[in-house]
Amino acid sequence: MDSTLPAVAEELLKEIKKAFQETSHVPDDLLLGLKFIFGPSAVPALDLVDQRSVTRVVSPSGRTAYQVLGTSGKLYTCYSSCHFCTCPAFGFTVLQKSESLLCKHILAVYLSQAMGACQELTVSEEQLTSILLAEEEDEG
Repeated sequence: MDSTLPAVAEELLKEIKKAFQETSHVPDDLLLGLKFIFGPSAVPALDLVDQRSVTRVVSPSGRTAYQVLGTSGKLYTCYSSCHFCTCPAFGFTVLQKSESLLCKHILAVYLSQAMGACQELTVSEEQLTSILLAEEEDEG
C-alpha cells in the first residue's frame, strides 16, 4: 500500500490481509482495532465490502482508480495512492475538520484490497479519462 496513512493504520491493514488470507475471515481483535483507528467509518466500510461495492478500474497503460457504489446509490471515485475520495464526507470530515483519517469509501477500498473482494473492470484510456473528468464536472 503506497499511501501516507499512519503506521498503525498501515500495520492493521496488513494484519487484516494476512489473517484473511490464512482463515478467510477477520478476527474480532482486528475488527476492534479497525473500529478504534477508523472510528465511525469502520462498520459502514465493512458493509460496502460485504456488498461487493468496490470496483478497481484499470486502463491498458496501468492507470488505476477505484469506484465505490455508496449506500445512497451514488458512485464515488477513490484514489488509493493518495487516499482521496470524491464524496462530500471526505471533503468535510477528513480534509476540512480532520475528524477522521478516511471516509467509508476509501476504507472500503483498502479493506477490499486486503480481502481480495474488489471487482475488476478494464476500460480504455478514453473511458478512464471520461470517468475522471465526470467527477471533476460533478464537483465544479
